[in-house]
Amino acid sequence: MNILIAEDDSTSRHFLEAILTQWGYETTTAKNGAEAWKMLQEKKFSLFLLDWMMPEMDGLELCRKIRSLCEGDNYIILLTARKDPKDIVSGLEAGADDYICKPFNRLELQARIKAGRRVLDLQRALAAQVESLQLAMAQIKTLEGILPICMYCHKIRTDKESWQRIEKYLSDHTDLMFSHGLCPECKAKCMVEEGITPEDMDDAHREYND
Repeated sequence: MNILIAEDDSTSRHFLEAILTQWGYETTTAKNGAEAWKMLQEKKFSLFLLDWMMPEMDGLELCRKIRSLCEGDNYIILLTARKDPKDIVSGLEAGADDYICKPFNRLELQARIKAGRRVLDLQRALAAQVESLQLAMAQIKTLEGILPICMYCHKIRTDKESWQRIEKYLSDHTDLMFSHGLCPECKAKCMVEEGITPEDMDDAHREYND
């Protein structure tokens, strides 16, 4: 996971870069919000650590711009010395997912980054499931409503006011496949019409097997 660190204080920036690298994360650093925004035009990041107070573009403005550029699929943590509840609300309303007050504990930072990573993993897993479900739904054909069907020949009237054999209509609108045969009643009727006796059928069956 690639993390973008935007921090104007060089000491804090190098510290964050060092410990995140130690924890196994890939990092990119920016000295201010404007520089971070420029980097975002060229590269995709999953997680952001943004200082609130920065020159040229502060953390809140950068947070809003990130949300306008890539809604979701990322996690934003604001870093600041501000501790007033109103400030926390302002940060979250600007689009931040989490908030850490300076000076922060290393274990707390690590835990919050892990929490952000879990959220991102869940979002991606959910997106993959939604995509899979949409694909499955696209492959499913269903019939709903009332079908106009001829009471004599059993053909179905289509939306284009033409008549189709029932098996053709169902093949076009569902995933059914048909194999043809004769039910006992139709078989007996055909035998009578064709003058075929049961003995003839038995003889034909024996010849076929021989």
